[in-house]
Amino acid sequence: MKKVIKNGTIVTATDTYHADLFIENGVISQIGKHFSSDDAEIIDAKGCYVFPGGIDPHTHLEMPFGGTVTKDDFETGTIAAAFGGTTTVIDFCLTNKGETLQSAIENWHAKSNHKAVIDYGFHLQIVEMNEDVLHELPKVIEQEGITSFKVFMAYKNVLQADDETLFRTLISAKELGALVMVHAENGDVIDYLVKKALEQGHTDPIYHALTRPTEVEGEATGRAAILTGLASSQLYVVHVSCADAARKIAEARNNGIDIWGETCPQYLVLDQSYLEKPNFEGAKFVWSPPLREKWNQDVLWNALKTGQLQTVGSDQCSFDFNGQKDLGKGDFSKIPNGGPIIEDRVSILFSEGVKKGRISLNQFVDLVSTRSAKLFGLYPRKGTIAVGVDADIVIFDPTVERTISQETHHMAVDYNAFEGMKVTGEPISVLSRGEFVIRDKKFVGQLGAGQYLKRKKYGTNDQSETTNLV
Repeated sequence: MKKVIKNGTIVTATDTYHADLFIENGVISQIGKHFSSDDAEIIDAKGCYVFPGGIDPHTHLEMPFGGTVTKDDFETGTIAAAFGGTTTVIDFCLTNKGETLQSAIENWHAKSNHKAVIDYGFHLQIVEMNEDVLHELPKVIEQEGITSFKVFMAYKNVLQADDETLFRTLISAKELGALVMVHAENGDVIDYLVKKALEQGHTDPIYHALTRPTEVEGEATGRAAILTGLASSQLYVVHVSCADAARKIAEARNNGIDIWGETCPQYLVLDQSYLEKPNFEGAKFVWSPPLREKWNQDVLWNALKTGQLQTVGSDQCSFDFNGQKDLGKGDFSKIPNGGPIIEDRVSILFSEGVKKGRISLNQFVDLVSTRSAKLFGLYPRKGTIAVGVDADIVIFDPTVERTISQETHHMAVDYNAFEGMKVTGEPISVLSRGEFVIRDKKFVGQLGAGQYLKRKKYGTNDQSETTNLV
């Protein structure tokens, strides 16, 4: 059905203006004023911003970890994402040594088919590099449209790859037009520190943070950046949590290395003290990298403002407090790592960023949508508002005040990491390819309506910075 969104303020990464949108066949067909069509539905966005749909470049839906599986799958996870103003997610497809990449991809397709309510794509983990993997990579890009590869530098004996694997992945990515992503922490050092802590009887959740100090994140980030420069390749550092890592990215960028950085809402508004909550409550805030001392938050906000960090993902990886997180009672190293973030990513960045003057409105759109579309081969189909692009639209009321709570969220998990936090601004209605997924804060979408996205190669899009950095 044709639709006209009228009376709203359209905001992209570069522009803010008043206009109406005419939507036909799932795309924006016209932008202007005073559209008339007898068969078009009129949607009044008066008093609201009209944003391009959010793109979350970092999710873990139905992911096995630590003897359990994340609570939110592609059904509950994408519904929660839509309520939060996200219309595209890129999830991490995990692989196993000795198994084909294609078998892992087929497993992730099985998880997502007929479940996702918004569009989605996959990143692919590289856990080993050999002739079989090298032979498969071109097919992964050409046939599956997966143009980003993830290498873990942490989780020794579980997910961690060695430096040779990272370096060979960087070289291959340069040749094939893919973007390499790293979880940058020194897994060998962390493994040693964890063992020492447990030997000394330190078992509480706070020791998750104390055995993963900022130095191990900064060191791994710097090492990955150096290897990227040596390979003349390209790198994206996920979930930057601290000043040490942000500084290494800034230094590498200043030295001409093609490196990008992502942070997450939890590192912008929560801090290490949350892991000290009594009665094992600190386990709710165990994820990696861990929460940091509060002063790191100002460094991260400044890095977003000045363009030294370019995206904000959720690192959605939810586990119930009861029945999953409590697997680590008496041993912090057995607490499943991750938190429920996907639903509140957009609102927190708007409320804490735009409303408090830390970033501009246009920067906000770039951080939650446009930059990820460009980096991960979805632009301009996704990530902006323009004629001919998918009508992924968020109608956002910037005046609504609400309190985040597990009682009202739509994730399947039994707690909310931001419980009790007051935010200003909320998505009211969300459209995916011209169809309502959320309407007047109610879910009206369909399971399986989300489409799998084959993405373009890295470098296909213009990577230049937005022109309105403050």
